[in-house]
Amino acid sequence: MQNKDHYVLEVPTSKSIELVDVTDAVSGVVKKSGIKEGICFLFVPHTTAGITINENADPDVVSDIISGLSKAVPDSSSYRHREGNSPAHIKSSLIGVSKSVFIGDGELVLGTWQGIYFAEFDGPRARKLWIKIIGT
Repeated sequence: MQNKDHYVLEVPTSKSIELVDVTDAVSGVVKKSGIKEGICFLFVPHTTAGITINENADPDVVSDIISGLSKAVPDSSSYRHREGNSPAHIKSSLIGVSKSVFIGDGELVLGTWQGIYFAEFDGPRARKLWIKIIGT
């Protein structure tokens, strides 16, 4: 879906915590834009989700990231936020809600093993990823 100044990618999630590979979907938006050289800005408009770039060749990396974040920010009843999803807010803050990726020759410029992941920390939910593409 395209807004007047950015694209909106729908990202349905199916688990409470998961990393969804959105690389192909973002690449499709870049190709559709027709921009050959520029920057692709990614923004997650949610407080309990994020966006990250990491290895997409070995699925164990995703499992290890989820495991590491869960150990660093455990579920606990000692948080004060009444909704009970404080760990999700903290994980979102650690991962971050935005990334920038170069565009070259009409393609995302990523390292050999890199992929773009939507990070869900409070799912399952219907999420959005905003994409802004600027040509140079």
